[in-house]
Amino acid sequence: MSTAHKATMLGTGLIGMFYAKTLHRNRRSDRIVNVYSRTEENAKSFAKNWGISSWTTDMGEAIHSDESDVVIVALPNHLHKDAVIEAARAGKAVLCTKPLARNAREAKEILEEVEKAGVFAGYLEDLVYTPKTLKSLQSAQNGDLGQILWVRSRETHAGPHSDWFWDVEKAGGGAIVDMGCHCIEIARDFIGKDILPVEAMCWADTLVHPIEAEDHGIGMVRYENGAIGQFEVSWGFRGGMDLRDEVSGTEGTVWMNHFLRTGFEMFTSGESGGYVAEKAESDSGWLFPVGDEVEALGYVDMFTDMFDSIDEGRQPMETFYDGYVVNAIMDACYRSADTKKWEPINLDIWRGATGTSRISAMRPDFDGKVLVKNERMPDGRTKRILKDKKSGEISQEFVED
Repeated sequence: MSTAHKATMLGTGLIGMFYAKTLHRNRRSDRIVNVYSRTEENAKSFAKNWGISSWTTDMGEAIHSDESDVVIVALPNHLHKDAVIEAARAGKAVLCTKPLARNAREAKEILEEVEKAGVFAGYLEDLVYTPKTLKSLQSAQNGDLGQILWVRSRETHAGPHSDWFWDVEKAGGGAIVDMGCHCIEIARDFIGKDILPVEAMCWADTLVHPIEAEDHGIGMVRYENGAIGQFEVSWGFRGGMDLRDEVSGTEGTVWMNHFLRTGFEMFTSGESGGYVAEKAESDSGWLFPVGDEVEALGYVDMFTDMFDSIDEGRQPMETFYDGYVVNAIMDACYRSADTKKWEPINLDIWRGATGTSRISAMRPDFDGKVLVKNERMPDGRTKRILKDKKSGEISQEFVED
């Protein structure tokens, strides 16, 4: 049975705005009843804009408020640990935005404290909840794509919106920790969360902005069964926010474009100005608006899953354990960017399978030869590429239809 939940919102930045827009849309019964910000001006403004009755600049007061049963952490990365732990010790269900922490050590502390307290904990990784991703995941889980071989995920834009993102100490990194966390978890979902991530290779550099953290990164994560998760992130991409995923399996392929060039295009002189979409760089010329931004980015299905999971006493699709694994993978990526080598992924806690066999597609047998590939030729015949199982010799033959 559905329950109307009352939430405390910690943070009044862009992500807090998206969360409030999601929870207060239409006639949802779940509401934010109090909000915390580090500045009085932001707290009062946020409360007024979203019809919230109570605000405070005291985080402890907000967390321990008797008004709410859920705490939503939408704070800068360096504040996640203290906020989550205090919420857990207060006995509140706690939902935390991505990444769970700045590194795996912090994430492990958060995970252990929350599990010790026995409270519900949900990892707010919105991009695995986009409508396109959920439908594609269902196809993958139904076997429509066969065994997943390679997942490539890309998130790029001209840079984040708040000052703390650009501070490597507060954020824990740059573009990788900001956006690579999305891409890594998308790959895990398709490859299988039960499959052990083994090692990572990563390039990262600071090419555009005068900061200490990386503003570009490309990484590969190898899984025990041989599958590869690949991410591409940039704070130097011009033209808006580019969110794309590709999933390749032994029996199928999925391409997804979530935000740019999705079929909604508009030209305007820009005389009236106004908001177009997150990370849009212009309000004139040819624009790519987003019809329903919070739905397209996964927030609607994400919060539905979180609150339904609380009501039903089950784990959500994204847990704090998932956030911990993502942090451990990112740690290996940062080490690899320094050493220029494949680096092992160190997981003190692993709850999946081990000894997973490598991906192996079923191949028909032709008189002691295994099929490598079938191909239809321009003349209508079919060519078979074959491998002799004893000698290993590769040969080909034509088959008349």
